[in-house]
Amino acid sequence: MAARKNKTPEFFNEESFDPVEVATGQGGQGGQGGVGPKTHVGPAVNKKKAGFYLSVELLDRFTRKFYELKLAGAAIENKSALLELALSFALDDLDRGSKSQMMQNIES
Repeated sequence: MAARKNKTPEFFNEESFDPVEVATGQGGQGGQGGVGPKTHVGPAVNKKKAGFYLSVELLDRFTRKFYELKLAGAAIENKSALLELALSFALDDLDRGSKSQMMQNIES
């Protein structure tokens, strides 16, 4: 019996690929076009999964902006990195107290 040419993807495997990298062929996986396991480069970061709800509109807008940035070549590793950056900016703004744009929106 001949060996199978096409390998069936392992859908429940922990290893994943970025669909934008696959579509654009901009993957950094040694010419594999982005297909293959993602590896963490750099020091280990202590992270914890957060569980909260977002409106469908906001989540769609966030996802769309993430892929726009990726297609434009922005150095954003993944959605978590973009969300951490946005949350960091928001918290920095809140630290400004009464000068905070977010506080002005909350109070109005």
